[in-house]
Amino acid sequence: MDAPTDITLHQKSRVLEVEYPDGARYELPLEYLRVYSPSAEVRGHGGPMELVTGKRDVGVDKIEPVGNYAIQLHFDDGHNTGIFSWEELRELGDNYEANWKEYLARLEQAEASRDQTRH
Repeated sequence: MDAPTDITLHQKSRVLEVEYPDGARYELPLEYLRVYSPSAEVRGHGGPMELVTGKRDVGVDKIEPVGNYAIQLHFDDGHNTGIFSWEELRELGDNYEANWKEYLARLEQAEASRDQTRH
């Protein structure tokens, strides 16, 4: 998988823009990247995928390269264990609409919210 030609973090709109050499371009909301993080605790290695809630306003404090194959996003909620490979980012971009629809359906089924609950 080719590395992206450009990765831009848009803090204000909370979007990670990823462009590939073949012209493919994705605007991936940070909330989407957070709830589909490739980390073990979110992806449910050994069990079902965790339903991550309350991340509508999540941001990214820092992006770190991981070798020549991935980036690590440091989310402002403290989550930073997901390594997003170039292939993973491409897959998340290609499948955004279906994934997002599935996520919203899972939220509704669980009667959960994209908004952070206040205690």
